[in-house]
Amino acid sequence: MISVRDLTVKYGDAVIIENITFDVPTGSWTMIVGPNGAGKSTIVKAMAQSIPYTGAVLIDGEDASKMNSRALARKVGVLSQGHYVGYGFTAEEVIRLGGYSRRGRSFFKKQNEENESFEDLFEQAVEKTGMAPYLKQSVLKLSGGELQRTFLAQLFAQDPEILILDEPTNHLDIIYQKQIMEMVDNWRKERGRTVVSVVHDLSLAKMFGTDVLVTSHGSLVKTGPVSEVLTSDILDPVYGMDVAAWIRSMAGMWEN
Repeated sequence: MISVRDLTVKYGDAVIIENITFDVPTGSWTMIVGPNGAGKSTIVKAMAQSIPYTGAVLIDGEDASKMNSRALARKVGVLSQGHYVGYGFTAEEVIRLGGYSRRGRSFFKKQNEENESFEDLFEQAVEKTGMAPYLKQSVLKLSGGELQRTFLAQLFAQDPEILILDEPTNHLDIIYQKQIMEMVDNWRKERGRTVVSVVHDLSLAKMFGTDVLVTSHGSLVKTGPVSEVLTSDILDPVYGMDVAAWIRSMAGMWEN
């Protein structure tokens, strides 16, 4: 369980998120949706402990801000919406970096029990993401979808209990959008793990989400199961339009 209590984020005098409180059920995929400027990415950055905030983020009852980096990495993995890579590491080397939180000082040692356990995680991560053909390639030569899969494999190798995604399919072609979302969903279902993600596409939220958190102007509008939250009476005032009618009109273009 992730519990967020009275979360507030300020940049100078500007209040980006104010007094947001919600719970993320274990085993759920909670989608954070809302218009541009609603504070969606700010929420997940605070949950991932990457920006200052007031309030509390509790993971299984423990204050995340007081956890050391290795302990936090065993609990939480983060996939950002874009990756700047200015180094010529191979895809394999990048994926193997996911083992640092579990191996610590044994990271560079060849033979020990922790490394043998990690090798299983590494092989599973490569298989799940289909990265085997790209392991020896420089990440500088990978496409956007291949690079995103590389970092997703790194997180699978890290083997956290919770995955936080900030617009994981941003700027990706539809085939890569489908692949990434299905890979994450399969990973979540394996052992009842938990996913929190920011998405702009409400269709993806409806297709893959179990729960939804709707934000607007830095405030929480509604949170709960997808069937109860992704409704016209909640979404239309937030987006200032008939959301369902617009989505149906786009889908209807493909009927003939």
